[in-house]
Amino acid sequence: MTALPPHLQLHDDRFAGLVHPMSRLDRIASGLTWTEGPVWIGDHACLLFSDIPSQRILRWSNEDGVTVFRHRSQFTNGNTRDRQGRLISCRHGPRDVVRTEWNGSLTILAQSHDHARLNSPNDVVVSSDGAIWFTDPTYGILSNFEGYRAPAEQSANHVFRIDPDSGALKAVVSDFTQPNGLAFSPDETRLYIAESGSSHDASVPSIIRQFDVAGTDLRDAGVFATIDCGLPDGMRVDVDGNLWTSAGDGVHCFAPDGTLLGKILIPETVANLCFGGADGQSLFITASTAVYRVFVEVKGAEPWTRSEQA
Repeated sequence: MTALPPHLQLHDDRFAGLVHPMSRLDRIASGLTWTEGPVWIGDHACLLFSDIPSQRILRWSNEDGVTVFRHRSQFTNGNTRDRQGRLISCRHGPRDVVRTEWNGSLTILAQSHDHARLNSPNDVVVSSDGAIWFTDPTYGILSNFEGYRAPAEQSANHVFRIDPDSGALKAVVSDFTQPNGLAFSPDETRLYIAESGSSHDASVPSIIRQFDVAGTDLRDAGVFATIDCGLPDGMRVDVDGNLWTSAGDGVHCFAPDGTLLGKILIPETVANLCFGGADGQSLFITASTAVYRVFVEVKGAEPWTRSEQA
């Protein structure tokens, strides 16, 4: 086998089939503060991502480089698309989840639970039935850096589901210290959720938990993987069911059985990632002050990351 470049670290032979020995690690944006929430917009051939403290959603494309998509984004963190292609975003400032309509207006989808304000919605995914699932840790209310310092009003740091028909908000998991990134398996029978509570409490394990999806409920299926450097934040799943997650030293790739296959080493802490590009085989990685791109030999499981949607 051809030797892999220094930014690709092999832990299992299966990883060699997911990356390419000539793949470069390109920094496509820099000079930022704390980047998050990448989402590929295939119909416009561009990447959207958040620079949370600067209160901007930025846009990157091969043709234009980095431009501003939205000023005064209210500390937007996670972004995704719904099944109609509309942008769904988590905002720390107003502590809500919003949808960007085709005319550019914003519709608030969730902002309170049990007559109390949400903490600071963080990451979000949409299942094929149109339900919106998001995490609600307290990162956006711990300081004024990523939101507005305030006391938590929720009884726990929940994971929520928004019903696609009624819009009702339901807490589906309530025993995380700080729930963070989340991603579905390709068949949506399993939801992976990151526990990032070690950011402020060293006694909390840096793990990714897995849950079986039972209709509108989740059933705990135990620990899927443990991160050996830093903590898990944002993550994505590819079409083969491998999970790619952020970590302290880059991106870690796990097989569906939880085996660590390999790492993409990044020279700064990684917050999130997504698949995209014209061929659907670019991995976009948001890190502390920059955004990186690396070619991989697999496409993302989300429909808009695959080539037929690009």
